[in-house]
Amino acid sequence: MDGMTDQIASPTLTTGVAAPEYDWDSYGFDTRQVHAGEYDELTYGARVSPVYLSAAYRFDSFRQAKNRFSGEEAGQLYSRNLNPTNQVAEHRIASLEGGAGALVVGSGQAAVTSALLGLAGAGDRIVSAASIYSGTRLLFERTLSRLGVTVDYVWSPSDESEWDALITPDTRALFVETIPNPKNDIIDLDVISRVASRHGIPLVVDNTIATPYLIRPIEHGANIVVHSATKFLTGHGTTVSGVIIDAGNFDWEGTSRPYPALTATPVAGHRSLVEAFGPRAFEMHVRLGVANDTGPALSPLAGFLLHQGIETLSLRVQRHLDNAHRIATWLSRHPDVESVDYAGLDGHPLKPLADRDYRGTPGSVFSFTIAGGAVAAERFFDALRVFSRMTNIGDTRSMALHPATTTHLGFTQEMRDRLGIADGLIRLSVGIEDVADLLADLDQAIAVARR
Repeated sequence: MDGMTDQIASPTLTTGVAAPEYDWDSYGFDTRQVHAGEYDELTYGARVSPVYLSAAYRFDSFRQAKNRFSGEEAGQLYSRNLNPTNQVAEHRIASLEGGAGALVVGSGQAAVTSALLGLAGAGDRIVSAASIYSGTRLLFERTLSRLGVTVDYVWSPSDESEWDALITPDTRALFVETIPNPKNDIIDLDVISRVASRHGIPLVVDNTIATPYLIRPIEHGANIVVHSATKFLTGHGTTVSGVIIDAGNFDWEGTSRPYPALTATPVAGHRSLVEAFGPRAFEMHVRLGVANDTGPALSPLAGFLLHQGIETLSLRVQRHLDNAHRIATWLSRHPDVESVDYAGLDGHPLKPLADRDYRGTPGSVFSFTIAGGAVAAERFFDALRVFSRMTNIGDTRSMALHPATTTHLGFTQEMRDRLGIADGLIRLSVGIEDVADLLADLDQAIAVARR
């Protein structure tokens, strides 16, 4: 190949040609879920952000190394706390949730743990809604308690007085899920954000099941949002990840409660995180402190799969919502179904809230109770053909689980009864398959249970 070279030329911009867009903040949700977080890939002009499999990064100078270690300057230091591939996902999710910044971590549990450890330590307290994911409750009672953090539970989350009664001078955070798993007993964020604001306490919201497509907690007063990005954000069930979004709207210096990790000087002669990073102070506290110290880093390949999944978020979630509403309505009319825990049904006490804040279709993870108790539940479960018998939620595939013998197996009978986890209760995570096929599968499985 005479006269040819194997060197690939860098892209050039022809005079008069518009430069690529990288500031997507003013664009619509569907556009931002595809483009937000992109950057100018100068080497070859790759259209899809590449996977950076690098543990560490070179510094330009002595001063830059010093400033990055001190927190004075944001930028690449080590992939445990910042990776260019993962930054795409972080910027994209922050944009969709309306936050100032975000941090991806190795799982949803890591997101909840890192966010709350960024706020509370030994001797501190957290007040949480009682109806939450079983794994989060186990985290609170099995691990945070060993670290000296106490969690108090509110059983009627729309009752401001119950929150007020549990808040003490040692309370450092309030915690809720927008759509609790598995009961679909949706949360009125406006009520709880009023309580949090009145007491000067940050409100942490798990928005995993709703996703920012259905509701954006920051618009309702939340200060920190977390996700198990394993679920709907990624959507395809191939990788585990989590994300923490800093709303940038909490006054860390103005509250009477102490958050010294954000307001005190971390290194002699340098500014506090609030002074250095302003609305992204909490994000940087978790990134450079909690996550850096405990090490729940997300693999760059997992980060790549995450921001690829987000590109189709609205399309997928709308199909999830439509299918779930159809199935919940069908189940509510079935003679062999005792009850359906889905707030979008007519007559459900939370239906007005579902219509106001959740578009009348509050997620695609809900439960129903089959007549016949544990025996019928087992027969139903084993007869499923299209629904997968598995523990995940938020996959494109429909899934079913029996909480009493799986996720809530370690709970006392008294606690299961109080949480409404009956022996005949089945949790569904409705996927994006043809809804007629899903209904047929449920119908034949119920028939088997009845026989």
